[in-house]
Parts: sequence; structure tokens; C-alpha cells
Amino acid sequence: MKILILGANGYVGKRCKESWSDAVASDKKIHSTQDVLDLLEEHKPNAVLNAAGVRGKPNVDWCEDHQLVTILGNTKLPIIIAEACQQKGVYLLHIGSGCIFYGDSPHEDKEWREEDMGNPTEVTYSRTKWAADLVLSTLPNVGIARIRMPIDWIPSNQNMIDKLATYPKVIDVENSVTIVDDMVDVFHQLLEKKAEGIFHVTNPGKLKHKEIVALYEEMIDPTHT
Repeated sequence: MKILILGANGYVGKRCKESWSDAVASDKKIHSTQDVLDLLEEHKPNAVLNAAGVRGKPNVDWCEDHQLVTILGNTKLPIIIAEACQQKGVYLLHIGSGCIFYGDSPHEDKEWREEDMGNPTEVTYSRTKWAADLVLSTLPNVGIARIRMPIDWIPSNQNMIDKLATYPKVIDVENSVTIVDDMVDVFHQLLEKKAEGIFHVTNPGKLKHKEIVALYEEMIDPTHT
């Protein structure tokens, strides 16, 4: 098994690369299908993890002022990567986002299912992620792994614990979370199995933002306010 990680210098890509002995990494800028075909020819992987994309700094609000860049990175780029993988018959696992869902689902338990249609708000980031899911989910030999609010023991500006600790005010809403160590293991299993379809890679239950902050203050920084 040989896995090619695209976007390997990003938060998720880097964590996967550090954990997998059977992975090679590329952070090469991709502008065309040929760029991806060249990488596939160079590394000859059995599977590709697409961890590349645009999130915005310091948060997704950045995407509102850079809409075209966000569309190119989160919608066009995954399609380009998928086109090359389809041509070469290489399995692709694309990292999606749970932010494509807004509010509670219509199901009795209020939980969102993989087969549910997204209902993103007008936020550009959410819409670009949903657009990619709509296209890639029609293709064979492709998996989509959606994550939400990653929580990690390693400090990072993409780690939800670190994010919430810097916010002056926290909205108290429930959300699904993804424990990064579990995510890395699940991603590898999906790649090994070349699993097709959509997968919600979130941990059981929900957490409120204020609950996370309270645990942070209890266990890490009692002086945090």
C-alpha cells in the first residue's frame, strides 16, 4: 500500500503524514489535471488522500473576501484531482466538511446522515465544500470523509481547543466533533479498503463550545477567561 497525500503541509495532511509509514507527501501547487497526472506517475500510489483546500486565516470569514480563491481551492481543485485519479484508476479519498449542514436534521433524532442533502448557509466556505461533494459523490472509486471541529492534543490554530481559547466570546451551540487521532486511523482504513461513498468521520455524541472551554480551563489553563 502506498498513499499519496496532497496538501501535506496543511494541518490534517501533516498529521496523517506523521502517522503513516506507507505515505508519501506532496505540497506541490496543482493547477491542472496534468499536474496531478505527473504526481501519480512520479509516486505511483495505490490511493490518494486529498487534504488540500482553502480554509481561510484566521477563520472562514476570510473566504468571504476571497471567494474566487476559495472556489478554486475547495471546488475546482478536488474535481481536477478526481479527473486524474479516474484516468489512472487510482482511488481517491477527499476530505469533506460537516459544515455543509445547518441546524438539526429532519430526522427524529436530529442527526445528519451521510445520504442527507446539505443545506449550507450563504457562507462561501460551506457552499464550496458542498459543491465538491455533489460532484465527487457521483464518481466510482472515490470516498468522501467529512470531519467537524477537529480536536487534537497537539497545539494548532486549526485545533478547535486552541481556536475556542482565543475567542473573546463563545456561542453556546451543540456540534459534532472529530478527535484527530481517531480521524487519522479511520482515514487509513478507508484508504486501505478503497471505500466508496460518503463517511461522517465524527465521534459519538455532541459537545457545546462552552463545555470545551470549561474543560480547557479545568485541565489546561485555570487562569483563562
